[in-house]
Amino acid sequence: MYKQRVTQTLTVLAAAGLLAACGSESGGSDGDSGSVDSQAPLTGVRWNVVSLTVDGKKHDAPDGAYIRLGGKGGTGGHYGCNGYGADVSVKGDTVDYKPGIHTEIACKALGFERRLADALDGTLKADRKGMDDGRLTLTTSKGDRIALTSEPVAPPTPLQGTTWTVDSVGDDSTTRALPKQVAGKARLTFDKDGTVHGNLGCNDVSAKAVPKNGVITFGVPKTTRMMCQGAKAKTERDLLKLFDGRTGYKVSDKDLTLTADDGTTVTATAATK
Repeated sequence: MYKQRVTQTLTVLAAAGLLAACGSESGGSDGDSGSVDSQAPLTGVRWNVVSLTVDGKKHDAPDGAYIRLGGKGGTGGHYGCNGYGADVSVKGDTVDYKPGIHTEIACKALGFERRLADALDGTLKADRKGMDDGRLTLTTSKGDRIALTSEPVAPPTPLQGTTWTVDSVGDDSTTRALPKQVAGKARLTFDKDGTVHGNLGCNDVSAKAVPKNGVITFGVPKTTRMMCQGAKAKTERDLLKLFDGRTGYKVSDKDLTLTADDGTTVTATAATK
Protein backbone atom coordinates (compact mmCIF):
# COMPACT_ATOMS: atom_id res chain seq x y z
CA MET A 1 0.00 0.00 0.00
CA TYR A 2 0.95 3.63 -0.47
CA LYS A 3 2.35 4.31 3.02
CA GLN A 4 3.59 7.60 4.38
CA ARG A 5 6.94 6.47 5.78
CA VAL A 6 8.84 9.74 5.96
CA THR A 7 7.97 13.25 7.03
CA GLN A 8 10.62 15.15 5.13
CA THR A 9 11.22 15.59 1.42
CA LEU A 10 13.92 13.34 -0.02
CA THR A 11 15.40 13.57 -3.46
CA VAL A 12 14.68 10.73 -5.84
CA LEU A 13 18.38 9.97 -6.12
CA ALA A 14 18.70 9.63 -2.37
CA ALA A 15 15.61 7.49 -2.16
CA ALA A 16 16.71 5.18 -4.94
CA GLY A 17 20.29 5.10 -3.72
CA LEU A 18 19.35 3.80 -0.30
CA LEU A 19 17.93 0.67 -1.86
CA ALA A 20 19.95 0.38 -5.06
CA ALA A 21 21.67 -2.77 -3.84
CA CYS A 22 18.35 -4.55 -3.31
CA GLY A 23 17.50 -5.11 -6.99
CA SER A 24 18.54 -8.38 -8.61
CA GLU A 25 17.85 -10.34 -11.76
CA SER A 26 18.60 -14.01 -12.19
CA GLY A 27 18.49 -16.59 -14.96
CA GLY A 28 19.63 -16.48 -18.61
CA SER A 29 22.67 -14.80 -20.16
CA ASP A 30 21.15 -11.37 -19.50
CA GLY A 31 19.58 -12.34 -16.21
CA ASP A 32 16.40 -13.80 -17.70
CA SER A 33 15.28 -17.39 -18.06
CA GLY A 34 12.42 -19.35 -19.50
CA SER A 35 10.65 -19.14 -22.83
CA VAL A 36 10.18 -15.47 -23.71
CA ASP A 37 9.65 -13.40 -26.83
CA SER A 38 12.67 -11.17 -26.23
CA GLN A 39 16.00 -11.73 -24.52
CA ALA A 40 16.42 -8.04 -23.69
CA PRO A 41 17.02 -7.54 -19.95
CA LEU A 42 14.41 -6.00 -17.69
CA THR A 43 17.05 -4.46 -15.44
CA GLY A 44 19.38 -1.58 -16.19
CA VAL A 45 16.59 0.25 -18.04
CA ARG A 46 14.59 3.32 -17.22
CA TRP A 47 11.01 2.24 -17.95
CA ASN A 48 8.82 5.32 -18.47
CA VAL A 49 5.23 4.75 -17.37
CA VAL A 50 2.75 5.26 -20.21
CA SER A 51 -0.48 4.24 -18.50
CA LEU A 52 -2.01 2.22 -15.69
CA THR A 53 -5.15 0.12 -16.15
CA VAL A 54 -7.02 -0.70 -12.92
CA ASP A 55 -10.32 -2.62 -12.88
CA GLY A 56 -10.54 -2.14 -16.63
CA LYS A 57 -10.17 1.65 -16.46
CA LYS A 58 -7.12 3.20 -18.12
CA HIS A 59 -5.29 6.10 -16.47
CA ASP A 60 -2.66 8.03 -18.41
CA ALA A 61 0.55 8.54 -16.47
CA PRO A 62 1.69 12.01 -15.46
CA ASP A 63 4.87 13.31 -17.04
CA GLY A 64 8.05 12.04 -15.40
CA ALA A 65 6.69 8.75 -14.01
CA TYR A 66 9.16 5.88 -14.42
CA ILE A 67 10.30 2.56 -12.93
CA ARG A 68 13.73 0.98 -12.52
CA LEU A 69 13.99 -2.74 -11.85
CA GLY A 70 17.64 -2.87 -10.78
CA GLY A 71 20.99 -3.07 -12.52
CA LYS A 72 22.71 0.12 -13.62
CA GLY A 73 20.66 3.01 -12.26
CA GLY A 74 19.40 1.13 -9.20
CA THR A 75 15.81 0.39 -8.22
CA GLY A 76 12.78 2.51 -7.52
CA GLY A 77 11.58 5.37 -9.66
CA HIS A 78 9.17 8.27 -9.75
CA TYR A 79 5.38 8.26 -9.43
CA GLY A 80 4.92 11.55 -11.30
CA CYS A 81 5.20 13.88 -8.30
CA ASN A 82 7.28 11.87 -5.85
CA GLY A 83 10.42 9.77 -6.14
CA TYR A 84 10.80 6.51 -4.25
CA GLY A 85 13.15 3.61 -3.58
CA ALA A 86 12.21 -0.06 -3.83
CA ASP A 87 13.23 -3.61 -2.99
CA VAL A 88 13.14 -5.53 -6.29
CA SER A 89 13.87 -9.08 -7.37
CA VAL A 90 13.61 -10.25 -11.00
CA LYS A 91 13.53 -13.94 -11.89
CA GLY A 92 12.69 -14.69 -15.48
CA ASP A 93 9.39 -12.99 -16.20
CA THR A 94 8.48 -12.65 -12.52
CA VAL A 95 9.12 -9.34 -10.75
CA ASP A 96 8.77 -9.06 -6.97
CA TYR A 97 8.44 -5.36 -6.25
CA LYS A 98 8.18 -3.55 -2.92
CA PRO A 99 8.07 0.27 -3.04
CA GLY A 100 9.97 1.86 -0.15
CA ILE A 101 10.57 5.35 1.20
CA HIS A 102 9.39 8.24 -0.94
CA THR A 103 9.22 12.00 -1.06
CA GLU A 104 6.03 13.76 0.03
CA ILE A 105 5.32 16.48 -2.49
CA ALA A 106 1.63 17.33 -2.89
CA CYS A 107 0.22 17.65 -6.40
CA LYS A 108 -2.83 16.86 -8.54
CA ALA A 109 -1.37 13.45 -9.56
CA LEU A 110 -1.56 11.93 -6.07
CA GLY A 111 -4.53 9.77 -7.08
CA PHE A 112 -2.50 8.20 -9.88
CA GLU A 113 0.48 7.82 -7.55
CA ARG A 114 -1.51 5.82 -5.02
CA ARG A 115 -2.92 3.54 -7.71
CA LEU A 116 0.54 2.96 -9.18
CA ALA A 117 2.10 2.31 -5.76
CA ASP A 118 -0.62 -0.23 -4.97
CA ALA A 119 -0.21 -1.93 -8.36
CA LEU A 120 3.56 -2.19 -7.97
CA ASP A 121 3.40 -3.64 -4.45
CA GLY A 122 3.62 -7.40 -4.95
CA THR A 123 4.42 -9.98 -7.62
CA LEU A 124 4.16 -8.85 -11.25
CA LYS A 125 4.40 -10.75 -14.53
CA ALA A 126 6.40 -9.19 -17.36
CA ASP A 127 5.07 -9.46 -20.91
CA ARG A 128 8.14 -9.15 -23.15
CA LYS A 129 6.38 -9.33 -26.52
CA GLY A 130 7.06 -5.70 -27.35
CA MET A 131 10.44 -5.29 -25.69
CA ASP A 132 12.39 -5.28 -28.96
CA ASP A 133 10.36 -2.15 -29.78
CA GLY A 134 10.97 -0.68 -26.34
CA ARG A 135 7.60 -1.69 -24.83
CA LEU A 136 6.92 -3.69 -21.67
CA THR A 137 3.75 -4.55 -19.76
CA LEU A 138 3.69 -5.57 -16.10
CA THR A 139 0.53 -7.36 -14.92
CA THR A 140 -0.54 -7.74 -11.30
CA SER A 141 -2.17 -10.82 -9.77
CA LYS A 142 -5.53 -9.00 -10.07
CA GLY A 143 -5.07 -8.38 -13.78
CA ASP A 144 -4.20 -4.68 -13.54
CA ARG A 145 -1.63 -3.59 -16.14
CA ILE A 146 1.24 -1.11 -16.16
CA ALA A 147 2.27 -0.09 -19.69
CA LEU A 148 5.91 0.98 -19.96
CA THR A 149 8.30 2.18 -22.62
CA SER A 150 12.07 2.53 -22.73
CA GLU A 151 11.81 5.14 -25.47
CA PRO A 152 12.81 8.67 -24.42
CA VAL A 153 9.83 10.82 -23.54
CA ALA A 154 9.85 14.21 -25.20
CA PRO A 155 9.69 16.99 -22.62
CA PRO A 156 6.31 18.72 -22.47
CA THR A 157 5.91 22.27 -23.69
CA PRO A 158 6.82 24.60 -20.82
CA LEU A 159 3.86 26.23 -19.09
CA GLN A 160 5.66 29.55 -18.83
CA GLY A 161 6.77 31.41 -21.92
CA THR A 162 4.13 29.70 -24.08
CA THR A 163 0.95 31.19 -25.51
CA TRP A 164 -1.93 28.76 -24.92
CA THR A 165 -4.99 28.94 -27.17
CA VAL A 166 -8.14 27.82 -25.32
CA ASP A 167 -9.90 24.89 -27.02
CA SER A 168 -12.69 23.92 -24.64
CA VAL A 169 -14.42 24.67 -21.35
CA GLY A 170 -16.43 22.27 -19.19
CA ASP A 171 -16.36 20.46 -15.87
CA ASP A 172 -14.78 17.35 -14.33
CA SER A 173 -16.75 14.97 -16.56
CA THR A 174 -17.27 16.76 -19.90
CA THR A 175 -15.82 19.63 -21.89
CA ARG A 176 -17.25 21.45 -24.89
CA ALA A 177 -15.42 23.19 -27.72
CA LEU A 178 -15.54 26.97 -27.68
CA PRO A 179 -18.27 28.53 -29.83
CA LYS A 180 -17.13 29.68 -33.26
CA GLN A 181 -17.54 33.32 -32.16
CA VAL A 182 -14.58 32.98 -29.78
CA ALA A 183 -12.68 29.99 -31.21
CA GLY A 184 -9.01 30.86 -31.54
CA LYS A 185 -9.43 34.19 -29.76
CA ALA A 186 -9.28 33.14 -26.08
CA ARG A 187 -5.66 32.67 -25.05
CA LEU A 188 -3.38 32.83 -22.02
CA THR A 189 0.36 33.42 -21.77
CA PHE A 190 2.10 32.53 -18.50
CA ASP A 191 5.23 34.63 -18.13
CA LYS A 192 8.37 33.59 -16.27
CA ASP A 193 8.01 36.57 -13.91
CA GLY A 194 4.97 34.95 -12.26
CA THR A 195 2.24 36.72 -14.19
CA VAL A 196 -0.29 35.80 -16.86
CA HIS A 197 -1.87 37.86 -19.60
CA GLY A 198 -4.19 37.12 -22.49
CA ASN A 199 -7.74 37.35 -23.71
CA LEU A 200 -10.94 35.80 -22.30
CA GLY A 201 -12.81 35.75 -25.61
CA CYS A 202 -13.83 39.39 -25.27
CA ASN A 203 -11.75 41.33 -22.73
CA ASP A 204 -8.03 41.23 -22.14
CA VAL A 205 -6.87 39.94 -18.75
CA SER A 206 -3.75 40.05 -16.59
CA ALA A 207 -2.94 38.76 -13.11
CA LYS A 208 -0.29 37.24 -10.90
CA ALA A 209 0.11 33.53 -11.61
CA VAL A 210 2.63 31.47 -9.63
CA PRO A 211 2.90 27.78 -10.66
CA LYS A 212 4.23 25.20 -8.20
CA ASN A 213 3.81 21.42 -7.92
CA GLY A 214 0.94 21.23 -10.41
CA VAL A 215 -1.00 24.17 -8.96
CA ILE A 216 -1.18 27.79 -10.14
CA THR A 217 -1.91 30.40 -7.47
CA PHE A 218 -3.64 33.35 -9.15
CA GLY A 219 -3.94 36.92 -7.99
CA VAL A 220 -6.98 39.14 -8.56
CA PRO A 221 -7.45 39.48 -12.34
CA LYS A 222 -7.50 42.85 -14.07
CA THR A 223 -9.56 43.08 -17.24
CA THR A 224 -10.49 45.62 -19.87
CA ARG A 225 -14.11 46.74 -19.83
CA MET A 226 -15.62 46.00 -23.20
CA MET A 227 -19.29 45.01 -23.15
CA CYS A 228 -19.65 41.32 -23.99
CA GLN A 229 -22.78 39.42 -25.00
CA GLY A 230 -23.81 35.90 -25.90
CA ALA A 231 -21.08 33.30 -26.35
CA LYS A 232 -18.33 35.84 -25.66
CA ALA A 233 -19.82 36.80 -22.29
CA LYS A 234 -20.35 33.17 -21.23
CA THR A 235 -16.83 32.12 -22.24
CA GLU A 236 -15.40 35.04 -20.30
CA ARG A 237 -17.39 34.14 -17.17
CA ASP A 238 -16.21 30.53 -17.40
CA LEU A 239 -12.57 31.44 -17.87
CA LEU A 240 -12.63 33.91 -14.98
CA LYS A 241 -13.40 30.97 -12.66
CA LEU A 242 -9.78 29.87 -13.17
CA PHE A 243 -8.63 33.01 -11.37
CA ASP A 244 -10.53 32.24 -8.17
CA GLY A 245 -7.49 31.33 -6.05
CA ARG A 246 -5.72 28.05 -6.85
CA THR A 247 -6.08 26.11 -10.10
CA GLY A 248 -4.56 22.73 -10.94
CA TYR A 249 -2.67 22.36 -14.18
CA LYS A 250 -1.15 19.58 -16.27
CA VAL A 251 0.96 19.91 -19.40
CA SER A 252 1.14 16.89 -21.72
CA ASP A 253 3.16 17.37 -24.90
CA LYS A 254 1.53 20.50 -26.40
CA ASP A 255 -1.71 20.32 -24.41
CA LEU A 256 -2.59 22.16 -21.20
CA THR A 257 -5.42 21.28 -18.82
CA LEU A 258 -6.50 23.75 -16.13
CA THR A 259 -8.90 22.70 -13.37
CA ALA A 260 -10.41 25.25 -11.00
CA ASP A 261 -11.48 24.44 -7.44
CA ASP A 262 -15.16 24.39 -8.47
CA GLY A 263 -14.44 21.74 -11.14
CA THR A 264 -14.37 24.09 -14.13
CA THR A 265 -11.99 22.46 -16.63
CA VAL A 266 -10.29 24.29 -19.48
CA THR A 267 -8.12 22.74 -22.18
CA ALA A 268 -5.69 24.68 -24.36
CA THR A 269 -3.08 24.01 -27.02
CA ALA A 270 0.34 25.60 -27.40
CA ALA A 271 0.23 28.15 -30.18
CA THR A 272 2.47 27.41 -33.14
CA LYS A 273 5.32 29.85 -33.37
